[in-house]
Amino acid sequence: MDVIKAIESEQMKENAENFCVGDTVKVFFKIVEGTNERVQVFEGLVIAKNNGGIRRTFVVRKISYGVGVERIFPLHSPRVERIEVVRRGRVRRAKLYYIRKKVGKKAKVKELIHRKNA
Repeated sequence: MDVIKAIESEQMKENAENFCVGDTVKVFFKIVEGTNERVQVFEGLVIAKNNGGIRRTFVVRKISYGVGVERIFPLHSPRVERIEVVRRGRVRRAKLYYIRKKVGKKAKVKELIHRKNA
C-alpha cells in the first residue's frame, strides 16, 4: 500500500484545487490529434466534485448551441493544463444536479461577493 501512495503522491498537482462547486471555470485541456497536440478550452459551471486522492474528478456543464454538455475531468491528470476561475458562485449544495432541469435564467447561479471588513 505504501508503494501505491508514494507513486500517487508524485503525480499529484500542487495547488490544483482553487475552485468550488458553483464556480464558473475555464479548463485548459490538451487534446492529441495524430501527431498534433493542442489546448482546448472548456468553459462552464462546476456542478459536482468527487473526492478520491489522485482519482479526484469534477464535472463541468455548459450550454452549447442550446444543448447541455457535461464533461468529467480528472483533477490531477497531466492532460489538464490549468483551471482558471471566471466567477465564484454562491451555492448551498455539494452537487448541483438540479441545474440540469433548469432552462434560461433559472439555470444561473448567483455570484459570490466578498465584503470588505471596515
